[in-house]
Amino acid sequence: MILELKNICKSFHQPRSGRIEVLNQINFSLDAGETTAVTGQSGSGKTTLLSLIAGLDNPDTGQILLQGEDLCSMNEDRLSRYRAMKIGVIFQQFHLMPHLSARENISLPLEILKQQHIPDRVDGMLINIGLQDRQHHLPGQLSGGECQRVAIARALIIKPALLLADEPTGNLDIKTGEKIAGLLFDLVKKENKTLILVTHNPDLAGQCQTTLKLKQGRLKQDQLEQKNPARENPA
Repeated sequence: MILELKNICKSFHQPRSGRIEVLNQINFSLDAGETTAVTGQSGSGKTTLLSLIAGLDNPDTGQILLQGEDLCSMNEDRLSRYRAMKIGVIFQQFHLMPHLSARENISLPLEILKQQHIPDRVDGMLINIGLQDRQHHLPGQLSGGECQRVAIARALIIKPALLLADEPTGNLDIKTGEKIAGLLFDLVKKENKTLILVTHNPDLAGQCQTTLKLKQGRLKQDQLEQKNPARENPA
């Protein structure tokens, strides 16, 4: 088991509405190498759940254990370091540094962590995403699909224990989105990564081994669909 959530609750205060419960008693676990989609209507708590798992926010109650380490018990400095080393995040809006080239965006996490053999690792990742010829271009000079390729590479370059993707194809046209989804699942399989994918796209969710359905902040056993772990990537 690589990730375990125990009794996670999260609420927010709204000036007019008072306390709003977003997540209530969330419990689930993932094994290493497992791919899981989180689905649900807008407002069901998907993005909040992903933010908690990423260590970007704290739950009101409960534990989030990644490789046995409780993220909720870490101070900010330790959490920031642990997050940088263990968790890769892919955003819908890419969130690339606009003044850095594709190559520099990919190498940035390694530079921050003061890793070794950075040029060789970046070269390998550029080959994996097929952007060797575009590596010196700025994000503004790249297409949306190319920017998302860079974002995927940046998330994977640290060799994270856990990969999180928030609507990774939601900002792309259908054809480009399908190509990016194929690339993502190919790389996840190649690197044997554990993936949690938030999506509204049922076809994208269907490529994961497991689907977790959130409804009004709740996750029940009868809302968990288990798929074939030996899923073949159709891309």
